[in-house]
Amino acid sequence: MLIDWQPLKSLIQSHERFVLSSHIRPDADAIGSEMGMKALLESLGKTVRIINPSATPDHLKFLDPEGCILKFGPDVKLEAATDTDVHMVLDTSAWQQLNDVRKVLEATNAKKVVIDHHVSSDDLGAEVFKDVTASATGVLITELAQFLELTPTREMAEKLYSAIATDTGWFRFSNTDSRTLRAAASLVDVGVEPNLLYQQLYERSSLARLKLHGRVLDRVTVDVDGRLAYTYVMRKDFKETGTHPSDTEDLVNDCLTIEGTECAFIIVEQMSKQMKVSFRSRTDLDVAAVAEQFGGGGHKKASGAMLPGPFDEALQRVLTALKTALNAT
Repeated sequence: MLIDWQPLKSLIQSHERFVLSSHIRPDADAIGSEMGMKALLESLGKTVRIINPSATPDHLKFLDPEGCILKFGPDVKLEAATDTDVHMVLDTSAWQQLNDVRKVLEATNAKKVVIDHHVSSDDLGAEVFKDVTASATGVLITELAQFLELTPTREMAEKLYSAIATDTGWFRFSNTDSRTLRAAASLVDVGVEPNLLYQQLYERSSLARLKLHGRVLDRVTVDVDGRLAYTYVMRKDFKETGTHPSDTEDLVNDCLTIEGTECAFIIVEQMSKQMKVSFRSRTDLDVAAVAEQFGGGGHKKASGAMLPGPFDEALQRVLTALKTALNAT
């Protein structure tokens, strides 16, 4: 499903001021796509601000070296956030994923746009440019630049390559297709050095993070005759190891390395005492449908949700839902 970009081109041409936002706990596809879109719009002479519901994780701050990404609340208030012509939401179209930025979208008189590749969706009152067959929002922004006949700078290309590479597990996930690789190749053509970006994204781990990973991997449990694997992280683990919830990124994928495993999840207790659950599947099992049972969503093979505590109750709810889904396949 390819997007008709002409309506967005017309909207961009007829407006001058843009606000970009993405989801809570932003990953590299969110940050990279925002930074790539910012560069694209600024190359056309537009004024652009990025206002997110969460701060940029430390390990992704290299994508925003000048610190231009603002957090709604501490850095920018409602009146200033709504003072724009167009508000673009990238890499999500779900209210739950926008947290307090929802207040901005509900209060603004600006045109609203969504650019996304996730299946789960709400009506944000926006003009939607969505393609769920795209492996990453970074692919969509790259294709938009091509439609607009804009050649990315190396800096812009690095942001978009990071977005694409991370959402495909460095091109090893099943969502990696020829379209993904063509988009990535076009970014390499303008100067991206994949080995250097890999070092930035995956080879800057702290000793504390490694110790946290060892602790969490030691808890991995298998169920349903080895078809399901899961683990968990408690708040005290962060305190005892000197780490942060963002240090759990990609841990759930390690559960899928167990032979015979069809799906996996990790529960991470948040500072708010809520339970963040990340689901993964490597079969036809639709974990987005499972996540939607808890008000979450995402992709068929990679989704998430936020559950109330306590931990034991959240764990049993997730186990019950996944066992039911597995037994139905």
